[in-house]
Amino acid sequence: MIINQLTFLLLFCLLGWSGALIRPVPGISTSDRDGRTLHRTKRGWMWNSFFLLEEWTGTGKQYVGKLHSDMDTEDGNVKYVLMGDGAGTVFEIDENSGDIHATRRLDREEKALYTLSAKAVNKTSGLDLEKASEFIIKIHDINDNEPKFAKDTYVASVSEMSNVGAFVIRVTATDADDEAYGNSAKLVYSILQGQPYFSVEPETGVIRTALPNMIRENREHYQVVIQAKDMAGQMGGLSGTTTVNITLQDVNNSPPRFPHSTYHLSTPESAGIGSSVGRIKAYDADVGENAEMWYSILDGDGQDMFNIITDSTSQEGVITVKKQLDYESKRLYSLRVQVTNTHIDRRFEQLGPFSDTAIVRITVTDVDEPPVFSRTLYIFEVDEDTPAGSSVGTVSARDPDTINHLSVSCLSSPVRLYTIDRHTDLERLFNIDSNNGTISTLQGLDRETSKWHNISVLATELSTALQTRVPVFIKVRDVNDNAPEFAMYYETFVCENVKAGQLIQTISAVDTDEPLVGHKFVFSLSSINPNFTIFDNEDNTARILTRRGGFNRREMNSYLLPVVISDNDYPIQSSTSTLTVRVCACDSRGNVQTCSTEALLLSAGLSTGALVAILLCILILLMIVVLFAALRRQKKKEPLIISKEDVRDNVVSYNDEGGGEEDTQAFDIGTLRNPEVIDTNKLRICCNQWCGQCVL
Repeated sequence: MIINQLTFLLLFCLLGWSGALIRPVPGISTSDRDGRTLHRTKRGWMWNSFFLLEEWTGTGKQYVGKLHSDMDTEDGNVKYVLMGDGAGTVFEIDENSGDIHATRRLDREEKALYTLSAKAVNKTSGLDLEKASEFIIKIHDINDNEPKFAKDTYVASVSEMSNVGAFVIRVTATDADDEAYGNSAKLVYSILQGQPYFSVEPETGVIRTALPNMIRENREHYQVVIQAKDMAGQMGGLSGTTTVNITLQDVNNSPPRFPHSTYHLSTPESAGIGSSVGRIKAYDADVGENAEMWYSILDGDGQDMFNIITDSTSQEGVITVKKQLDYESKRLYSLRVQVTNTHIDRRFEQLGPFSDTAIVRITVTDVDEPPVFSRTLYIFEVDEDTPAGSSVGTVSARDPDTINHLSVSCLSSPVRLYTIDRHTDLERLFNIDSNNGTISTLQGLDRETSKWHNISVLATELSTALQTRVPVFIKVRDVNDNAPEFAMYYETFVCENVKAGQLIQTISAVDTDEPLVGHKFVFSLSSINPNFTIFDNEDNTARILTRRGGFNRREMNSYLLPVVISDNDYPIQSSTSTLTVRVCACDSRGNVQTCSTEALLLSAGLSTGALVAILLCILILLMIVVLFAALRRQKKKEPLIISKEDVRDNVVSYNDEGGGEEDTQAFDIGTLRNPEVIDTNKLRICCNQWCGQCVL
């Protein structure tokens, strides 16, 4: 059978070969596919290619073909030589007969063809009888490779509630066999596992849904096994498989539902605003954002007292306190709570409604509470001249666990201790009755020192030592106990050349008191003044006017003017403030030039330049006197030579060089010595007539 196949392949690919004639041995015949016997004619043949089946399973070497040259007379003198791909390793040639054999099994998937060349050589001379001719040995494919998928396992997903035929994923397999020969590489896909939920297209490997409205909540994960088979899926074909893990993606097709229609919660009355009362939770079979919920209160008698918020992490509804609770006022509240999906898919609205309601009943429990003041803060007023011990006001607290208020008529109440926090009353200005909460003064108050006093009062429940603090603001009302006075210090002057009735100053006043109707000051002089008068402007200011003219600094350089200032409150307060008016020299326009009495010398007509010249002259005279005194002091020094009989030569200065120490004949140095001066001043005088110097 193998011989017949080889013969068929050789006949199928036989072509003419110019120069190298290859033919079978005479007498050998081959058969075609129809079984007819073919006879070769006596002519040269050229083989361009040979075909060789891969994966040879026979014994021995696999026969490829035979080379024969017309130059071969079969006398044993011709030698056939094979060259090229695999020559000598994969293929070998019988040098005498020209038969070519494959030395081992060949795999088309490793190498599909081999290019070789052959020539005929004279054994004796070694010369080529034929030039080298090239031919190809093609490896003929057989179905020896199964299809292989790109991945062993695929992961895919598809939305739940999808229609039939929804695309899931495409898987692809490849076959290493030759696609151009037969059906060895023609693949067909089929599903081995995963029906009836999914299907696969045989030609493309596209997986699609096979059932409508698959629900993730019923089943989320599917494992599908896909097979790829070659030979177009026919019997005997090779196959490969892969696994596809398919997950149904969630959509919002499940509404939230409360597991209970009624919930019961409790909270103490002392729970602070914003504190948690409890949690309720609805369940949604969806996942992710499709399971996100929002809680709200629809109605109920506790709608104003409680609030509900959504915990985004746990998807729970947290009920919190909205207003302060009071067990004694109301002990039971009811709420109707609703839960709704936040992300509603309009495609599945017909599966709704996507909300649910439940009743929440909240019980308020009693706790022992501290005292409660009747007000959150107290404001009292007291006059500043109120004597010590006067009542300011009364604070009141009650025990919220009872209906009794703290008062004098209810001394049996456990809340009966009032105290002042002394950290807020360091000066101890106030006191409080520990039983009835009456606040009184301990000292006199001065509004001008402090207008407000802020203290804290404590109410203590003796049975539990619970305390409550309340602020008390005490305003000190004003009493007219301060007289008005000048608003500022005034520097007032009057010109010597002023005329009568001329304005010299406008004054105003201030008062530390604060009357309800505002200040109203009255200005007047304590007595009639011949020099000045005052005019009240009736707007809390007054004008000071001259009564006469012709003021003279030499006669009076300043005047004291007592001004009486009175208020209009009760009792009337007044004070006398003295205004000092200085007399000054002014120019014709009334501008002050000087107000000092020392400047009266200016009236003699001396200008500023003349005064400066006089000062310079005085300074020069002083310098001359000092210099003269210094010269006289120098003349009073005692001369070195006292004796009139002490005759000396004049000391003459020469520019000639002296004789030095050896010249002792020029002058008698002894005559220059005065023993009396030496003993008194201990001085030594040396003169040198040659150098013209005298040294002390």
